[in-house]
Formats: sequence, structure tokens, C-alpha cells
Amino acid sequence: MTDSKVPAGAPDEVVTHAFVRDIDLTPFGFKETLALITIDNGEDFNRPNTFGVQGLLALDGAILEAISRNPAAIAITGKPFIFAAGADLRGLSSISERSQSLSIGKLGHDVFRRLGECEIPTFGFINGLALGGGLELGLHCHYRTLASTALTGLPEVFLGLVPGWGGATLLPKLIGPEHAVQVIILNALNNNTMMKATDALALGVVDAVYEPADFLERSAAFAADVLSGKTKIARKDFTADTGWDKAISTGQAASLKKYGGAQIEAPERALRLIAGARTASRSEGFDAEDQALADLTMSDALRASLYAFNLIQKKRKKVEGAPKATLARKVAKVGVVGAGLMASQLALLMVRNLKCPVVMTDLDQARVDKGLAWVHGEIRKLVEKKRLSGELAERLISLVTGSVDQGAFADADFIVEAIFEELSLKQELFKKLEGIVSPECVLATNTSSLSVAAMTEGLEHPERVIGFHFFNPVAVMPLLEIARTDKTDDATTATAVNVGKELKKTMVITKDSPGFVVNRLLTRFMGEITDAIDEGTPVDVADNSMRSIGFPMTPFELLGLVGPGVALHVAKTLHKTLGPRYRISPTMTRMVKEGVKNFYIKGDDGKYIPNPEALALVEKGDHPSTGEQVRMRALNALAEEARMMLDEGVVSSPAEIDLCMLLGAGWPLTLGGILPYLDRVGVSESVCGSRFHAPGVASLP
Repeated sequence: MTDSKVPAGAPDEVVTHAFVRDIDLTPFGFKETLALITIDNGEDFNRPNTFGVQGLLALDGAILEAISRNPAAIAITGKPFIFAAGADLRGLSSISERSQSLSIGKLGHDVFRRLGECEIPTFGFINGLALGGGLELGLHCHYRTLASTALTGLPEVFLGLVPGWGGATLLPKLIGPEHAVQVIILNALNNNTMMKATDALALGVVDAVYEPADFLERSAAFAADVLSGKTKIARKDFTADTGWDKAISTGQAASLKKYGGAQIEAPERALRLIAGARTASRSEGFDAEDQALADLTMSDALRASLYAFNLIQKKRKKVEGAPKATLARKVAKVGVVGAGLMASQLALLMVRNLKCPVVMTDLDQARVDKGLAWVHGEIRKLVEKKRLSGELAERLISLVTGSVDQGAFADADFIVEAIFEELSLKQELFKKLEGIVSPECVLATNTSSLSVAAMTEGLEHPERVIGFHFFNPVAVMPLLEIARTDKTDDATTATAVNVGKELKKTMVITKDSPGFVVNRLLTRFMGEITDAIDEGTPVDVADNSMRSIGFPMTPFELLGLVGPGVALHVAKTLHKTLGPRYRISPTMTRMVKEGVKNFYIKGDDGKYIPNPEALALVEKGDHPSTGEQVRMRALNALAEEARMMLDEGVVSSPAEIDLCMLLGAGWPLTLGGILPYLDRVGVSESVCGSRFHAPGVASLP
């Protein structure tokens, strides 16, 4: 047994136990036994196996027991359909000393390496989800099989860590530097992309893939064939590979792009470990992983990432302030008012997830036909990508229809409008719809900044109107802001929340307040940048002022995605409703008037450069600021606006503001959300007189 130090004060864990039994390989043509270790935390499949200190010690005992049985081979597998999701990250918040983190890293290595350094052949029968330390456990085995339905990956860099139980050392040696960078860096930075079984097999991460129905039997047969010599697995020596430097450069470039040029420690440390794996011995590599893990564990970046990650996971399951789900009405037919791109995206999302009739309307048949063609075309693309069966695709296509007659909404249960952002048009629309639909039909608006309550003026049933604000692109962006007015009833809200859950969105219920959460904060933030430019600050200085924080794109790059017209419209709305702190930029006004849609364009070399047409429209002020001054005024404005929003009850907690900015505005996970960052750098106290969160939230205690 290992004698690694157990951190004092470590929290109770759901212990993953390990059980050993003998498997007779005779039926598979090899007259010996295999000692099979099964790891199981005793919970249902919704709670994956994880490894805390006690779980690691239990596994250590099981491996030693398996060795003592003197079998022909040892294999390890998980409970039904789940292998392991890695380390129990809950324990990290209790670590207050670097030595504690170091001991946990060493404990994991000491236990796992028994499988890799065992004289008896070892097999990882990875029967389901295997992430982080779960996949690393498999990598320590000499051979690996994988269930065809399993997802695998090393998400540590995404969370501000490195693969610290062997992954950064073993994987480059197993599959080469290029593929290791793909799995450890590129996949993690791409919103934690996981490998499908076919990907893992193609990259060489596993040796065979089998269907779940007879996975254990097929894996046992594979082991028997390897032991008998019938199946031989060749391993390549990658130490002489010429692609190491190129692979590391690829990873560095991806990290810089992800974080807007900022140097973020986790991917940098991971890349150093990958590079070192070329010449490092197993012990040297593991020791380096221990040191990197200990350093990162004691960083605010990790605490921030874990706060953000846990917040997102929690809010996916529970919507703060949602009425009882039993109040929700059944939605058997959906109406979408509009057939433009946003409306078409909504129709596609609705039909794919609700699988009920969806009818789109617009002003003329040509627009309706264009919207329908787009939706039908996107469904057929999913078939080509093998994400939908042909049969299901045809069914979904048949469910989406269009009309120029809003009478088609008569039997709809839920209608969402996505027409032009003009209050009078939306008021007129809802009055017309009220004469068509039943009193229980929910009328939802996808407005980004207009007053939902104002849309209900003159309606007989204002209680069934609600804000239902998506972010573009609809299928990708996970956030959905649900805005209640003072008159919106619980049944309407419960129905909207239920639809949002069916759409697989993370929801925040907000007060019907201008801009809700994301657009209000983003517009205030963007306004400080454009104001600085209008005052005479060079565009490159103002636009790059937030680079060091780690944003994936600058404010003006974001503007190119949103569109100057939309941004100016929102700014005007908030200027009118919230006052002069939302100023109307003359530069932005000119860009919209002249039809200039982007501040950056591609140059002859393919790289983005400032658009001369946009530069010619910049206001010529004579009070320039430094980049640091611009950064601080933007952060101060965010703190001031967030405090106002909480005082006004726009949302019920600071955590909901963090969630909105993480999922709706791309606020970096490594910052832990907007408010923990403002707390850490002292802006909250200097601007508002107090922190938004208690000390220790998303930072070291």
C-alpha cells in the first residue's frame, strides 16, 4: 500500500470501491484466469465513478489483491456503462497547502502505475464514460478496449489543470506528439470536446472497440487472444518523430487564440509536459506532472474555473426561482412568427427537440419559403453528417410548415416571435395573436432589449406573455434568458422553463428590465471602449485593452459578429430607458449610416487588419487614454452596473450574473465569471464598497 500523505480536512467523498473476481478465459481459447477489478461507487448511473483519497486507496488494495491471485492477466472495468470521470474535484477547495496537492498527485501516480509497471499483462476494459483520471487509469494499462458508445477525453486544461495522473506523460509516448496535443490541448480548448470511440481508436488511444451489449465478453476474448499470441498489438516509438516541435507550436497558437493572446498557465504547463515526455522516463514525467498539478491547484485560475464549471453544472439542473414544474402546460404545437435567419434557427431548434408540429409565418410566401428551405436543408445536412437517421429527418421535415396566414397558430400552445426589434410592431402582433390563439397559449418574445411589459399593453391576457431571449447562434449558445413581467403568471413561466429544458438550454429567470442581463452588461462594457475611441484613444489601444485578461476576441471583433446595427439599436434602447451612462457613439452611428459592418477585414495575406472604411468614420477626439485606463474604466463600469442590477432585483444572486456572462457573453472560464474577477482585482470594493461574493469564492481562501 502507498503511504502518501492524505490531506488534512479533506471532505467526505462518495467512495469508489473496487472489487476483484476471477474470469475463466477457457471459453475464449486460453486456459487461464483473468483477475477482473470492477470499480463502483454504488450510486446510479447519473453519478459517475470518481477518485478521492479513499477511492484511490481502495483501488490500490484491489490491485494488490489481484496480483496476489497470480492470474494470467489483470483487467479493470467500471460499473454498467460508466468507467470513471476522474478525480473528485470537490476536494480541491479544501486544499490550503501546496504539499497537500502534491501528495494527492503522488498518490494517484503510485496507485495507477502499479498497472503499467506490473509484470502481469494488464487490460483496461473501458466500458463507458472515461474522462480525466478515468482515461488516465486506462492509459496505465498495457492494453485497452472501449465501448462503442463511450465518450473519452482529458478535460483538465479546460478546467485550469493538466492531466496529472500520467496522461501528459503516457499519451504522447502512446500516440505521438501531434495527436497528444489534439487530445490534451485542442480538444480541451474547443469547449471541452470529447472523443467518440471511433476517434479514440483511430488515434491509437485504445486497441479495440466493441458494442455495449457484449462488451465484457468481447473484451475478455480480446485479452485471451493477446495472451495466446493470436492478436499482436504493435506500439510505435515516437521519440525519433520529427513532429514534436510543430505539435507544441500548434498547441501554443491554439492557446493564444483561445485567450486573445494572453498567456494562460494551464495550457503552457501541459505543453511543457508533453514536450518533456519525449525524453523523460516514466518517473521523471510523473514527478513533473505532480509539480505542475501542485502549482496549478494553488492558483486563483483553477479555483475560478472550478467555481464557473460547478456553477454551470448546477444551474443546468435547477433554474433559480422557477415555479413548480407541475404548473407547466403541455406544448403539442409551436408557432414561430418570422422566417428570417433567427426565426428559422428557432424553428429548427424547436422541431429537433420537441418533435412536435412547428409552423412559421411571415409577411409573404417568398420569405416563408426561404425560411422553410433553410430549416429543411439544415435537417438534411444532419443526415449527411450522420447525426440523424433518414427516417427521423423526414419526420422532422414534415413537422415544419409555413404560412402567410397567422390563423395557422389557432391551435398552437406556445408561440415565439422573432420579428424586427420595434416595440409598436410587437404590440400590434400580440394584439392580433390574442384574437387567434387560446387564452392559455404562451406568447413569448425573443427581444434582446425591449420592455416585455410594454408589449402587453391593451391585452386581455398579459399574464401569458414572457421574454424568451436566445443568443446567436441559437443551436450553439447554451444560455436562455427568461424575462417575467409583473403580470406574467406562474403557469406561463413554468411552461417556458419546461420548453427551455426540452431545448437543453441553461436558463436564468430575470426581471423584465432593459437588456435583461447579458446585453445590459455587454452594452455598458462596449460603450466604455467606444467612448474611449471617440475621445481620441487609438483604436488598437482601446480595442486591445482587455487582451491580458484572456478574452477570446476583442470588443470590436465581437461587434463584427453582433453587427453594428444591432449593437446601436440596443444602445439607443438602453440610453432611453437607463439614462446617459449608455451613450450613443458617433463612430457607431456613422458605421451604421454608411453600411460599414466590420471594423476588421482580411488583408492580402489572409490576416485580419483594421478596415480603412471604419477607421475613416472614427470620431476625432482629443482626450486619449492609455490601455490601462480604458481597461479600468470598463471594469469599473461593469462593477457599477452589476451592483445596480442586483439592487433592482434583475436577478436574485451574483452567481446568476456570472452564469449569464459565462454562457451568453463568453466570459473566460479561467476568470470564474465577471463578479469573482472584479472581487479578486479589487474593483468591486473600490467601486461598490463591498465584494459581490464572500472571500474564497473562485479564489484562494
